[in-house]
Amino acid sequence: MSRFQMEAVVLGLEPSLVRYVCCFKILGGGVFGGSGVGVIKEVNVIPCPIQPCHLQKGQSYAVNVTFTSSTQSQGSKAVVHGIVMGVPIAFAIPEPDGCKSGVTCPIEKNKTYNYMAKLPVKSAYPSIKLVVKWELRDDKDQCLFCWEIPVQLEN
Repeated sequence: MSRFQMEAVVLGLEPSLVRYVCCFKILGGGVFGGSGVGVIKEVNVIPCPIQPCHLQKGQSYAVNVTFTSSTQSQGSKAVVHGIVMGVPIAFAIPEPDGCKSGVTCPIEKNKTYNYMAKLPVKSAYPSIKLVVKWELRDDKDQCLFCWEIPVQLEN
């Protein structure tokens, strides 16, 4: 199991600048960037003991994100992309509704939530290295959280 701890202070960046960066980049255990109208506390991709995460085709992986919202929202929606050679490709997940994925809605300002989802890796996918970008957006399409992690799809 991999565990990536994230703090509100991101590598000494000026706090007023962090809100303009939507995505955390999880590379080699380090965390770079920030989130929009929320703060990520922890991200777990299970199992993913090393990076890039070696994901077996035909398997499903657990994604757990603990975050604190900086805004109120009636709902939330997950948006997932695979980034291949810099090009984002939409990736369907079984349940895009964050309110059905462990987040109690309506979302309240300054409250901490645990988002839980599944990342299915279809057998039809090519064996390839890419970056998975996972966002949770509020009802105003603002980024509650966003993170990226390098993965390797394998047989």
